[in-house]
Amino acid sequence: MESSNQDVQEKPTGSKINVTDVGKSYYYSLPFLGTYLALCFNLSACTGGFALIAPILSIVNEDIGPDPSIIWVALVYSIGQGIGLALIGRLSDLFGRRYFLIFASALGLIGCIICATAKSVPVLIGGEALVGLSAAGGASYTSVLSEMVPVKHRFPAQSFIYLWQLPTAGFGPALAYIFILNTQAGWRWCYYYNIMWNGLSLILFIAFYFPPTFEEKHGKEDIYKWLKKYDYFGTGLFIAGEVLFLLGLSWGGSVYPWRSAYVISTLVVGVITLIAFATYETKMNLEEPFVPKGLFRRRSWVAVVILIGVCGGVYYAFALVWPRMVTALYSDPNDLLQVGYEACVVALGITAGQIVGCGLSRPLGRTKFQLIGSIAAGAICLSSMTTCDQYTRARATALLFLGTFFIGWADGVAQIMCGIDIADQKDIGVACGMMGTIRASFGAGCAAIYSTILTNELSSKVPGQVVPAVLDAGLPKGSVTQFLQALTSGNVTMLQEVKGVTATIIQDGSSALKQASADSYQVVFFSSIAFSVLAFVCAFFTADVDKYLTNTVSAMVGRTKPTVEEVEMVMGPKSDV
Repeated sequence: MESSNQDVQEKPTGSKINVTDVGKSYYYSLPFLGTYLALCFNLSACTGGFALIAPILSIVNEDIGPDPSIIWVALVYSIGQGIGLALIGRLSDLFGRRYFLIFASALGLIGCIICATAKSVPVLIGGEALVGLSAAGGASYTSVLSEMVPVKHRFPAQSFIYLWQLPTAGFGPALAYIFILNTQAGWRWCYYYNIMWNGLSLILFIAFYFPPTFEEKHGKEDIYKWLKKYDYFGTGLFIAGEVLFLLGLSWGGSVYPWRSAYVISTLVVGVITLIAFATYETKMNLEEPFVPKGLFRRRSWVAVVILIGVCGGVYYAFALVWPRMVTALYSDPNDLLQVGYEACVVALGITAGQIVGCGLSRPLGRTKFQLIGSIAAGAICLSSMTTCDQYTRARATALLFLGTFFIGWADGVAQIMCGIDIADQKDIGVACGMMGTIRASFGAGCAAIYSTILTNELSSKVPGQVVPAVLDAGLPKGSVTQFLQALTSGNVTMLQEVKGVTATIIQDGSSALKQASADSYQVVFFSSIAFSVLAFVCAFFTADVDKYLTNTVSAMVGRTKPTVEEVEMVMGPKSDV
């Protein structure tokens, strides 16, 4: 249905129950508290499924490998979560959320059990694929939580739930190394830990999560009628396109070279499929399209989603780049715990920013200007990282933490705004789900871009600075290639076996390597300015949602089955948008 610009910018509808109608007892009821805790536990398991295992894949590979396909452990998680977010969001909007979240928690529990007992890398990959798909349910907390509390309380409610990802998202690398160094099971404790949270969330969802059912959403309408008119073809196009696109981005530079036919063909076919999906959704007269047509016509919603995508890109990209920078410039690679703690800076900054930003958003007000200010502050701090080198460890750590803190502030606030700034609150699942999918795509894209820039810079700067330094120190020309290979691998034994090498040559070569690495990382942080500018511009086009922060609740949990009239009062009349 075509919508005028005025229609697209109208106040969100579909939230008709005021908190005073349900009473304060609603917030102390077992269904509400049980669901809230289930979301908290599920988020902890969701983030832990990736944040704990990703930093230690090399150690895992030494235990049950070696297998070159170990990189797929990280890839299948990202792809599964990326496609699952929008899929669960849309399906649960139409058919009710209860069984989707129960199924996701059960899938995560099964996946973690498989991974915890895996004796080979292929089995670990299969289990992690289930964990990634289940994480789409855990990452749906924004829509699930938002619709069960008053709009004005969505920000503080989400602030509290972010606390539960601190152990995994905030301190994930450190916690993983603690498991390795202090338990007999080692890395398998990363999955034992998540088994606990998945199991608890599964029990709580089954016992207490009773959101509006299909009948409560659609009255006396036949479910088979909805199944018949569901957009299966559009869903298939979306899944195929997104899988191929994410796969191509993830492959490039890690599994295959960027010029590889595997990478190029996968990316091209993925993009073409996504274009076909967008064309099909907008041009066909579908009764229930996979993506409501009015969603991407809403300029302010698109702006906030792009902003969230950039914030996600900062997290995923710098969570990859920073640990490498720490190892290259600051840390002793033999001190695993120190490496783990240093690697936490990015995730800890993002998580702390989300907690504080959502907690202070309502008292401070003017959410749009909070986005503008926090993005600007984050951009200044991250761009200032270009001044850091091997001698400025404290400055680099402080600037990166502050930069990611402000980016996390914007990310947390914007995710709530994404669920508020829509034309119909009945579509909050697909709105937040598409946001999550786009965020994952941005993350994969930014990680690929930054990794490629870093690789290219290192490949040119390391030989350009190390070779002259060691030749001046007296290394024979015939030993240069062997020396470079040994130096960049960090193998001390190989270094000492290089013909003509001395302690002075090793020292000068190591100093030159650190300088070349520092210069390369400065270029990476300089390139982040372009993404910061994009997010900053988008912040100006976001909506001022302060006027929508009312006492209304979109979908209460634990209610008895209402009449059709009550359904229309709570959920709003059916919208074509």
